Amino acid sequence: QVQLVESGGDLVQPGGSLRLSCAASGSIFSFNAVSWYRQAPGKERELVASIISGGSTNYADSVKGRFTISRDSAKNAVHLQMDSLKFEDTAVYYCNAKRFAFNYWGQGTQVTVSS
Repeated sequence: QVQLVESGGDLVQPGGSLRLSCAASGSIFSFNAVSWYRQAPGKERELVASIISGGSTNYADSVKGRFTISRDSAKNAVHLQMDSLKFEDTAVYYCNAKRFAFNYWGQGTQVTVSS
């Protein structure tokens, strides 16, 4: 059974930075894709960023140029570096990993952007 554990969520001021981490119980390179999603109160869960097995990445338009997704082989983790945070980035952030027909989720980590 694959387990994903997110960490790094916190309260931060607008314009600040956070780095979220998603640690996997299996090798991160065994997944077809690892993604970060987020869900704000009263809103649907949305895709934020993905990194595909070959290393290519894609981002939601709302975070392009501010967020960076990367793999860390030493820690067997996927990170989401979030810079220039805005109020509207406030949400619970979830790590998702796909391996063929299987879809795995972490428990989520809260990011709150507030002054």
